[in-house]
Amino acid sequence: MTIPSFGVGTFRLSGQTVIDSVHNALDVGYRAIDTAQIYGNEAEVGQAIEESGIARSDLFVTTKIWTDNYAKDKLIPSLRESLEKLRTDYVDLTLIHWPAPNNGVPLPEFMEALADAKAQGLTRQIGISNFNIALTQQAIEVVGKGQIATNQIELSPYLQNRKLTAFLKEQNIAVTSYMTLAYGKVLNDPVLAEIANKHHATVAQVALAWALQLGYAVIPSSTKRENLCSNLLAKDLALDADDMTRIAALERNGREVNPEGLAPDWD
Repeated sequence: MTIPSFGVGTFRLSGQTVIDSVHNALDVGYRAIDTAQIYGNEAEVGQAIEESGIARSDLFVTTKIWTDNYAKDKLIPSLRESLEKLRTDYVDLTLIHWPAPNNGVPLPEFMEALADAKAQGLTRQIGISNFNIALTQQAIEVVGKGQIATNQIELSPYLQNRKLTAFLKEQNIAVTSYMTLAYGKVLNDPVLAEIANKHHATVAQVALAWALQLGYAVIPSSTKRENLCSNLLAKDLALDADDMTRIAALERNGREVNPEGLAPDWD
């Protein structure tokens, strides 16, 4: 099984807004949906999926375990609750949301519990999110090589994370890029604007196409149907070697998300 290259994110969306976003995404062709326990919108995502009428087998649903549920006796019950909210018997991918090195639950405990969730059929694949190289290596040692489907990490033209992504490629762990537009900051970048003009594309399409061409999966979100449609066109945008070189030069270690107590020591 593989990770879909293009999905729709639901971070910071709630209530009718997330229902409408997922409805629109599925209507215009998305088949992968990313949510998380901490987003507080799994029930609305589940409602939108059910109302879409699309067969469950045609969808790829990802959720993430929140730090409060890492203990061995909490992880699987919390995932079962997520499944109930999502109105499904299984998710396609379950991630550990943050390594949270100081929250009192050792990494082997939550990775073993996550592997057990897979063994029980609650999730088809397992993965991690926001893990650095050292913690990824530890996770591999617990669950075995080839068991971690992806590491979902912040990536954008301003935060290219080359050391970590190179390691993940060596380990055959897919990279999922979130915050690919850096909270919209890249949308005003003059270099990206020039590349976009050259290809008669939008800047968002260029940033997403950059990530896709590097082999990363992307999960942009939007509350606007037209933006959901536009973002999806990034799949058909072929950037040339000069474009990729120019974007590579935009690296500035521009991290947008770094919560104290949850984040690791970044590579």
